Amino acid sequence: MTLLLVESNTTGSGRLFARSARDLGIEPVLVTADPGRYPYVALDGLRTELADTADRDAVLAAARRIAAVDPVLGVTSSSEYYIAVAAATSRALGLPGPREEAIRTCRDKAAQRRRLGEAGVPQPRYEVVRDVPGALAAAGRIGFPVVLKPLQGSGSLGVRACANEEETTRHAAALAATRVNERGVAVPPDFLVEEMLPGAEFSVEVFGGAALVVVTKHLGEPPTFVETGHDVPAAVPSARAGLLRECAEHAVAALGLDWGAAHVELRLDADRPAVVEVNPRLAGGMIPDLVRRACGIDLVADQVRAAAGLAPAAADGPRAGAAAIRFLTAGHDAVLAGPELTDGLLGAVREIPGVVDAVLYAAAGSQVTRAVDFRGRLGHVIAEAASVPEAVHIAERGCDLLSRSLQAVPV
Repeated sequence: MTLLLVESNTTGSGRLFARSARDLGIEPVLVTADPGRYPYVALDGLRTELADTADRDAVLAAARRIAAVDPVLGVTSSSEYYIAVAAATSRALGLPGPREEAIRTCRDKAAQRRRLGEAGVPQPRYEVVRDVPGALAAAGRIGFPVVLKPLQGSGSLGVRACANEEETTRHAAALAATRVNERGVAVPPDFLVEEMLPGAEFSVEVFGGAALVVVTKHLGEPPTFVETGHDVPAAVPSARAGLLRECAEHAVAALGLDWGAAHVELRLDADRPAVVEVNPRLAGGMIPDLVRRACGIDLVADQVRAAAGLAPAAADGPRAGAAAIRFLTAGHDAVLAGPELTDGLLGAVREIPGVVDAVLYAAAGSQVTRAVDFRGRLGHVIAEAASVPEAVHIAERGCDLLSRSLQAVPV
């Protein structure tokens, strides 16, 4: 019995999907155009099947080749870019999965905005544009500051706050000139100009249409929206958490996302929640790991179980009560120290009581730049504690210590 994984995240939950399948006694098979993108494939001895994963017919053909030899229980993906192809393949084979139309509507941010607006879900004012003049006109009507973002994508790629006409002109020109994403897949020519929502940012993790947990999200300095940390559960009054949950459930219902995981990002200004965007997939940024540690709910395993036609596992109950992650980023050009210092710092961070994970993504000695999206994150520290403030304090202490690995660029 096999579970097909159409491409993967290069970090984070991608590897965990395969491991969760194996824990269920199911063989994971990675359908991919390039197995070399994923170091864990060789490390874990993961079976692969080559296919043009940007072509739904090619993926379906690959699935049928595998099914002719070994029964396929399900098809899914941990990657934002391939969940629609995975949904189309699973439905073509008569297997469990989300509705392809719901996934495609959700992944097209303009279509998502229209659907949410029709359902009365609170969200920012927005306009769909194609060029610099259109962006400037839309910004004039909406009012500065505005947010410009591509119609497709994840990890804050291409998302930028613009405070004036000059910044809008520069970023609109860059978006208008973009033809493919970082995976080489063609992207639509249009992009969004949106109102900059006030308030703190949160996410609600939803499964099967039901809100499970509210997460506090921490962002870096504007004009970009790099996520620098998350806290689980969000330390907000229960009434405000309830408002966020209700808004998230309203949004996923409007989009028809009643199967599997959804990651809903929101802003909360006083008692007024508004949807930043809905992602028809598990959260990134290690949020599923935080939820597992704090709440005893294994979202990765439940997503794999759903794809294989199995019911979600019962929650283990809180293991720690709270968990927090902080990401290491550079505020300016820097050099990551050599292995002697970085290994020593990692060891010291891991010895801090409450730290359960500390990792550097970048190689020792490499030059790094200021983060503008998720690719600029250099490492992370995860902490567990009995309360959110304790977990936050530990994670921030560990990340501050790890930041000593960043050194000035030699002149």
